[in-house]
Amino acid sequence: MTQPINNRSEILFLYDVSWGNPNGDPVDENKPRIDEETSRNIVTDVRLKRTVRDYLHDYRGLDIFIKEIRDDNKKLVTKENRMEKFKNQNEEVIKQCIDIRLFGATIAIKDFTLALTGPVQFKFGKSLHRVVPAFVKGTTVMPSGEDRAQGTFTERYVLPYSLIAFYGVVNEKAAQNQGYSLATDQDIQLLLEALWNGTKNLISVSKAEHQPRMLIWIQYQSDKYHIGELDNMIQFVHEKRDEEIRSIKEGTIEINQLAQVLQKRKNEIHTIGYQIDDQIKLTINGENTTFPEVFSDYPLKPFHF
Repeated sequence: MTQPINNRSEILFLYDVSWGNPNGDPVDENKPRIDEETSRNIVTDVRLKRTVRDYLHDYRGLDIFIKEIRDDNKKLVTKENRMEKFKNQNEEVIKQCIDIRLFGATIAIKDFTLALTGPVQFKFGKSLHRVVPAFVKGTTVMPSGEDRAQGTFTERYVLPYSLIAFYGVVNEKAAQNQGYSLATDQDIQLLLEALWNGTKNLISVSKAEHQPRMLIWIQYQSDKYHIGELDNMIQFVHEKRDEEIRSIKEGTIEINQLAQVLQKRKNEIHTIGYQIDDQIKLTINGENTTFPEVFSDYPLKPFHF
């Protein structure tokens, strides 16, 4: 394993969903999570980390710790059984499981305790506009019991459209100062890849039509701190009422405030990595632009996930 990261960095990630449920609430009929004060759609950091974990495991073949695993008898594998694979040693589970190196973990079983703050921390994601969920009813053709002669009804809640922004920080001190070697530069690059490609691989009834739209990774010089709240420095500008929006093509992403803030800290920036979906339109004070055009004199690193 290589050395832990030495630089602080920030992540701004946008994705959208059409006629799906980005993060249902199991204690509220699995409805999409919505901030009742603002009517903005909410997605938890746990949901985003699940996307990352599944991609790294299923498509990259990497071991992760937080995963539903069943034995030959179809029973869920316990933490105790799982830890036996890693010889009940902190160093071993950290070495083998990339999700613990990235997100940390709290594991407490008999004769074993591990409590790590993850170097990578995300806020809850929130939509850049108000949303109104739609209630969809359907039918099934297969009865659910021998005494039933016909199928039944299905019900679910979906969002016609939601453009969601996630903000995260990669803390080099958390990677270095907890007595173990946590996230490496290679781990962070895999995380960024997993955000983009993992979102595209959310292929299920409720998660269909998830599309990554914009990923920005700002890496700072050593011993420099991050800016913070990058998700509050962009706006989704459109001419429709929020509830009428159905596509990313119906608006633009205004990045003037973000560009101004980065300009003030330009000398502290080591690298700006980015990937922008072809369908997204960026503006500066309402004028169309492109990411390379705005940040042409920064050390840019385009991603090609």
